[in-house]
Parts: sequence; structure tokens; C-alpha cells
Amino acid sequence: MKKILHIISSPRTDASISRKLGNAIVEKIKEKYADCIVTVRDLAKNPPPHLDESHINSFFTPEENRTAEQLDNIRYSDDAIKELMDADILVVETPMYNFTITSTLKAYFDHITRAGITFKYTGKGLLPEGLLKDKLVYIATTSGGVYSEGELKDYDFTEPYVRSFLSLIGITIAGVFRAEGQAIIGPEAALENGMGSIAIAV
Repeated sequence: MKKILHIISSPRTDASISRKLGNAIVEKIKEKYADCIVTVRDLAKNPPPHLDESHINSFFTPEENRTAEQLDNIRYSDDAIKELMDADILVVETPMYNFTITSTLKAYFDHITRAGITFKYTGKGLLPEGLLKDKLVYIATTSGGVYSEGELKDYDFTEPYVRSFLSLIGITIAGVFRAEGQAIIGPEAALENGMGSIAIAV
């Protein structure tokens, strides 16, 4: 039985193209794994707090020495990481906002990036080693322009960032699906293109 974690970051609801694309990916996964369990973390409805000094201090305090206040400070992070570790497959969706991801998704990423838990330093001066092995992720991105190719490609800090971050913590990228060019061909046509590109790995 597969466990699916669906991470939503668009502040829009019914009108959100990224939500529709993400839901379509989840439905395709459910067709492949009929007995799967889907958990949804909606960052618009349950936004992660942006990190401040109290969070950082709590992260770096040994577990046995944390105060009640520090335990409260890291509750969101602990819950999000447990949810992530329980999942077999992730669906991460984000619209492009000002060439990059939503601030809520960035804050979520900050909370799940914990040394010794989701990654570890190698001591070799290289990139850290990801600890979240044996997990797949499907990424859904949406944008007004076309950023997968052409003259705007260098301005895409959405898909490359999400791909690089999730790879860094050990998660395998199984697919990236885009509903792009909404300002050119219209939202529905862009969504149709994105949905038509969905392919679920074995």
C-alpha cells in the first residue's frame, strides 16, 4: 500500500491551476495504486511559520534539553517531517510567483531541512547527503509564460529550485509536469497540456 503526501502551496482555491494539476497527478497515482492513502498538507490553510531565532535555537538544542517552549517551536517541523518520512510518493505543486516558488513552500522547505534528520553533512566540503531515500516526487508547476524553453528559460527559478532541493534531501524526481503559457494560450488550454503530459513511473 502506497502512502501519498500531496503538498499544496497556492493561496488560490477553486481558481488555482496548480491545484487542479496537482489533483490530476494524484488521481493518476490512485489509478495505478488503488489502495493508496493520500495525505494532504495545504500550506495555504495551514501555513508554516517563517523561521526566526527561536526556531533555529530550538533545532540546535539537543532533544533532551529542550524546554516546553522550544518543543512548541519545533512542533510544525516535527509533524511535517514525520508526515514526510511516512510517505512513499510526494506530489509537490507550486505556481510561479515572481519567477520562483511561493513563500509558504519555501517556509515549508525550511522546516523539513534538519541536519541529522533529513540530511547530514559529509565533512568533505561537498553538498550534504540526503537521508530521505526510497521516495519519489512528482512536481507540478504553473506559470503565465513559457519557461521550460525559449528566451524565458533562464528566468525559471521554480522547477530547478524544487528539483534541486528535493534531490538534495534524497528524494528521487519521478516527473515534472507544467501548465505553462497561461497568459498566451489561456489557463484551461495550459492545464489541458499539463494534464496530458502526466505519466506515472513504475
